[in-house]
Amino acid sequence: MTEAAELPLTPEEAPPAPEEARAVFGEHFPEAVRYAELLADAGVKRGLIGPREVPRLWERHLLNCAVLSEVVPEGVTVCDVGSGAGLPGIPLALVRRDLKITLLEPLLRRTNFLQEVVEMLGLDHVTVVRGRAEEVLGKLQPVHVVTARAVAPLDRLAGWGVPLLRPYGEMLALKGDTAEEELIAAKSALTKLGVVKTSVLHVGEGIVDPLSTVVRVEVGESPGGVRFAAKRAKAARVSRTRRRR
Repeated sequence: MTEAAELPLTPEEAPPAPEEARAVFGEHFPEAVRYAELLADAGVKRGLIGPREVPRLWERHLLNCAVLSEVVPEGVTVCDVGSGAGLPGIPLALVRRDLKITLLEPLLRRTNFLQEVVEMLGLDHVTVVRGRAEEVLGKLQPVHVVTARAVAPLDRLAGWGVPLLRPYGEMLALKGDTAEEELIAAKSALTKLGVVKTSVLHVGEGIVDPLSTVVRVEVGESPGGVRFAAKRAKAARVSRTRRRR
């Protein structure tokens, strides 16, 4: 029996999907429902989400994350940093089959869950990688877009995510009401990381209320700044040496 087959097949508390979910997920609505069921059952049992989050799974989690697709360019590579239970990476993958998505997560119990979900939902454009952002620097191919969802304050989050970008890439971080304040507080740190432009976006009109708040951080030709460029080059050299062996 594979690990995927071990996920519970009878959800206990999954709330009914709102009508907006059918429009957002389209032909992949059944997979979105299955994911909600898995979060409500296995997600709670394994401690990936709190039981109090179950009644608002759709509005606060699945739809809130899925509308991020409105600002993700077509056909790009994406790394979801600190993916946890797969938010926002899994909803984004269900909505956007044109993307190549890596779910990056350091904890084994979470990566096991993510791998099971990816296999069960048939998300062949999604790869699960266990590790911290700083550990995979130089090992993963730089991506066009890094996504994240409130896993840390913006300055720290950018320190993890920005170095994973390719030149002129962008980080899209789902944040709350303090997005503007966080952006101001992180200005110095972002500049040192090679960030050339920032903005706060609101997405999900007609789907989620309140709208989802996204901080967009765009980099120039040196993602992560000079220090991370050297670190990335060193990691790449070490990786090539190991492959030759």
